[in-house]
Amino acid sequence: MIELDAEAIYRGLAARLREEVVGRDIRLVGVHTGGVWLARRLKADLKVAHEVGILDISFYRDDFSRSGLNPSVKPSAIAFDVEGADIVLVDDVLYTGRTVRAAMNELFDYGRPERIDLAVLIDRGGRELPIAPTVVGRRIEVPEEISVVLSRDDDGRLHLTLEQCRDA
Repeated sequence: MIELDAEAIYRGLAARLREEVVGRDIRLVGVHTGGVWLARRLKADLKVAHEVGILDISFYRDDFSRSGLNPSVKPSAIAFDVEGADIVLVDDVLYTGRTVRAAMNELFDYGRPERIDLAVLIDRGGRELPIAPTVVGRRIEVPEEISVVLSRDDDGRLHLTLEQCRDA
């Protein structure tokens, strides 16, 4: 197991996102679970006025019919009007692009945003769909048998580890 400095990577992400959205009235939407943690911190650090939207994309996954319902499904919650909104979609790790595609599909069920930017803590490459982040904390190259795992401790400090996949 290898640990990366998640807090330093987060600070870089926050600084780059601050530059990207200066003067804009953004709404942050986090993808459950790690994206929500990041979006909540970004809300405070960037002084975003609106509540953080939360997406659990379980029902929008393209492998839902094969994998079935995940027992840890949480409800999505967006307390603002998505129609015409300037949204920053936040996720922890960008890999194939399928999670982002599912998140955008769910967002459009709430309305048609004016704009969607994507902010990710880690871009590990390996895209299967033509999806690219607007803002990235760090790009790394990781073999497919390695998982990039975001966790946080009781104090809210972020931890990133590279771990061997269980089924590899």
